[in-house]
Amino acid sequence: MPFASVLIANRGEIACRIIRSCRALGIRTIAVYSDADASAQHARLADVAVHIGGSSPRESYLRPEAIIQAALATGAQAIHPGYGFLSENADFADAVVQAGLVFIGPSAASMRKMGSKAGAKELMQAAQVPVVPGYTGEDQSRERLAAEAERIGYPLMIKAAHGGGGKGMRIVRSTAEFLPNLDSCQREAANAFGRDRVLLERYVETPRHIEIQVFGDSHGTVIHLNERECSAQRRYQKVIEESPSPFLTPDRRTEMGAAAVLAARAIDYVNAGTVEFIVGPGGDFYFMEINTRLQVEHPVTEAVTGLDLVEWQLRVAAGEPLPRTQKQIESRGHAIEVRLYAEDPEAGFLPGSGRIDRLELPTGLPGVRIDAGVIEGDTVSVFYDPMIAKLIVHAPDRPQALARMGDALARSRIEGPKSNIEFLERLIRHPAVVEASIDTGYLDRHLDQVLPGARTAPPALVAAAAAAVLLSESANVHAQARGSAEPDSPWALADSWRGGHAGDRLLVLDGPGGRFELHVQGSGGDYAVRIGEQRIDVRDAQLGADELSLRIDGQLRRLRCRVDGARVLLHDGSERWTFSQRPAFEFEGETSSGDRDRLRAPMPGRIVLVNVQAGDAVEAEQVLLVMEAMKMELSLRAVRAGVVEVVQVAAGDFVEADSVLIRLESEQ
Repeated sequence: MPFASVLIANRGEIACRIIRSCRALGIRTIAVYSDADASAQHARLADVAVHIGGSSPRESYLRPEAIIQAALATGAQAIHPGYGFLSENADFADAVVQAGLVFIGPSAASMRKMGSKAGAKELMQAAQVPVVPGYTGEDQSRERLAAEAERIGYPLMIKAAHGGGGKGMRIVRSTAEFLPNLDSCQREAANAFGRDRVLLERYVETPRHIEIQVFGDSHGTVIHLNERECSAQRRYQKVIEESPSPFLTPDRRTEMGAAAVLAARAIDYVNAGTVEFIVGPGGDFYFMEINTRLQVEHPVTEAVTGLDLVEWQLRVAAGEPLPRTQKQIESRGHAIEVRLYAEDPEAGFLPGSGRIDRLELPTGLPGVRIDAGVIEGDTVSVFYDPMIAKLIVHAPDRPQALARMGDALARSRIEGPKSNIEFLERLIRHPAVVEASIDTGYLDRHLDQVLPGARTAPPALVAAAAAAVLLSESANVHAQARGSAEPDSPWALADSWRGGHAGDRLLVLDGPGGRFELHVQGSGGDYAVRIGEQRIDVRDAQLGADELSLRIDGQLRRLRCRVDGARVLLHDGSERWTFSQRPAFEFEGETSSGDRDRLRAPMPGRIVLVNVQAGDAVEAEQVLLVMEAMKMELSLRAVRAGVVEVVQVAAGDFVEADSVLIRLESEQ
């Protein structure tokens, strides 16, 4: 056993993941939690949980002294930092060691060599690892940076030197765009990482992002565990991760693996790390960075290798040699991972928060793994990343893995905050993903292709939803009759039976495309449905626990189906459709045309920049202010042209969701 007890300096999904491996090894676990996480799953799963401060990360998970004190007070021998927060903070790693504890990760010296993208690039260049041309100098004056940009040529990338996770990165395509993007990048970097240093590098058009998992031990051995392809990205955030890469040839895989090991050796690397490469269309590859921690997407490597990387981390940190040699590393089948987020893709992927009213994930299916940090009833906090779970599938080959992922997503359901499930379903069926031709910028160029957008439910699906409603109602009616005083009486069935002629029921459903008025005749699974002038014949409809089978105009269909009160959820194998039953004769009052005179906060956050003042004339879509929320900068734009009447916030203010930030003069 590597250690008797380990403190996990993290929260959410990754903390739960580490607890799982520790428990398998018989290691006692200590969790730390903030005010917002008092009832969080990671705190409940650990053997011991220690409160370390307020809800904001700076008041809790970014407090090294509080975390180390918790470890000492509970008898922990080591600290696992997970990913994010303090995981790549060299000062924290040093402090852990100075306190007589073991830091489960690389040395502080190795981290410092990689802590700056600029320094890392120079080091790799000296070690003869391929790097992209650029500027990494200490002179950060606007004049020098602008001159270097001209020397490198456009398009180029501005990157926060101490950043990660897609924060503090901008693509610039012309001289006119450079300084505004530089200012924005530096501001975001300062807010996210406390330092505004940037580097510049040539932007490789239509690149792929392929990374190599490396592992080193304290006995001088460094190996790699093959690659993960992470080319499906949106604004530099990974959306789909898979292994092996469908792009690499065996020879290129060998070359990149050797380069990754060389990079790790250059900084005397110990424990788990990831060497990230940018790969051109011709297979040319360049070093981007080394992530000196466990990656979010590590499960796909675990799936194809059959290894537990957290267990490896624990053993290596305890001084054990690597469990396998390079020749013993094998890859079997294909694995894919997606991240389920509380976010609204149709509103610019705005992060969500709030109580999870319903959470259904496909646990127990062959080849499907769920890594989650929440359960139904938990709250997605505004203070942290809005990831709900990671969905990982493994299959003998890539087509089967894609099919298995599609099935797993179809079985997933999140209610409360909006989620990206439907976006992911459309994405994994997109030709660029299926054909493995996607590059890192594809989604940003063609996002409309994978967003649901405006759509209208086909009449056959509307009729199927109606059948589900009627069958569910019938089941409820019969259940009520069985519980009545006279269960055998025909009058105990309130089923709209009529004598002399078939009943014609008006059924109203709200769904994709608007409101549908249906006239329905029949019962017991056989219905004649009329939608406007169209008639649809439904026969042999049967509603199970999670599926609906029926014949629609003679064609047998099977749909995933759930009926919850007045809501019907259908999945036709490729898309999900939601319908809501409305009262047949509901009064329809006037609806609001929207806040055309008010700019509201879409979620709680802090104002970082106000671009206008009272009396200013603004155009539609003009950025009026910038706010920071859930680790992101959000640009809030005018919904129409007009004149600013009043600005109700200033830079630095913290605002609640739906707060009015700016008012425009009323339209005449």
